[in-house]
Amino acid sequence: MRTDQILTRLERVFARLDREPERPAHLQTPQMSRHRVVLLGSTLAFYLAIVVAVLTTSWLVRLDWQIMFFRPYEQWPQLHAFLDYLVVLGQRGPTAVMVAAWLGWRSWRQHTLRPLITLGVALLLLNITVGSVKLGLGRLGPHYATEIGSAELFAGGDIFPSGHTANAVVTWGILAYLASTGVTRRVLSVVSAVVSLSVGATTVYLGTHWVSDVLLGWSAGLLILLALPWFEPLIARTEAYVFDVRELLRRRAETGRMPAPVVSVLTPLLSAGGKWQLRPATEVALGGATGGAEEPVPQPVRDTVAAPTASAVTLHSPTTRPAVHPAGRPHMIRSERTPVTPVGSRRPAHTERAATRGAAARPVAGG
Repeated sequence: MRTDQILTRLERVFARLDREPERPAHLQTPQMSRHRVVLLGSTLAFYLAIVVAVLTTSWLVRLDWQIMFFRPYEQWPQLHAFLDYLVVLGQRGPTAVMVAAWLGWRSWRQHTLRPLITLGVALLLLNITVGSVKLGLGRLGPHYATEIGSAELFAGGDIFPSGHTANAVVTWGILAYLASTGVTRRVLSVVSAVVSLSVGATTVYLGTHWVSDVLLGWSAGLLILLALPWFEPLIARTEAYVFDVRELLRRRAETGRMPAPVVSVLTPLLSAGGKWQLRPATEVALGGATGGAEEPVPQPVRDTVAAPTASAVTLHSPTTRPAVHPAGRPHMIRSERTPVTPVGSRRPAHTERAATRGAAARPVAGG
């Protein structure tokens, strides 16, 4: 496919995208309502109660040991293969990639960076809050427990709270948080709750977490989702800053004043292949100055290059490239060239070979 065809298709795609609405009219930013504040306070109290119950080695720690001795993976071994795959829905890498791909598509369609920035803020809060508690308490998991009945705290572990559970709550719950309609938000809330509950129960089944780890992971992820409206002003300022930087770079590109790093990268390409003259993005979005009619894509324009003979030669587009000959050297057609026999060659000259062929021509069959 030629370069001009590729540019034509890209121009048409971007023209369609720029004609789409910037934001949906029904897109609402969640607010920190009184109901959300009550839920946040209740979840925080539940979070602190679990931490205190583990620190004091209460009945919750005894329940952890009872379920560990019960060994669910031995009671229902037929579920092991399936749950090994289900627990992946709580791993940070795969889930973040899947959700980021979906939110990136939404950002591209709606011309807004809020979904991706919100996901980044939520994951950053998750790493800070959950990671600090994990390292601070240092609890060991069921497979590495050393003393029966002990809480196994401050022993160099990193499983309290459960990272799989908290990540499942935040990663899948962010889809419900960013939903554009009330019905979609309720449906996605149910889906994310089912996924996070399943991931937490699966870690207990596999014996990688205590029950108290999962309870604290659920509450930790829910706290982040409930507190996200407080970070909406920061998200809005970050989005505005990114768009301002993009607009600044676009203006510099239109006026020919690009930053020094960009110029240093593009200079070898422009000196080797010429410069492309493109229409401004505003003209593409409006469909040109002729009332929306599509304009042809500009052809590449090559710079004038000095030939070795000190005469200027203009290189045209690859589609209409004429033959160029150095100055001072006459051009002869093929029939005017004098055949030359290489030194030491046993073959006769071209003229003799042509005469020999004409004299010793074979007769036509049947003659």
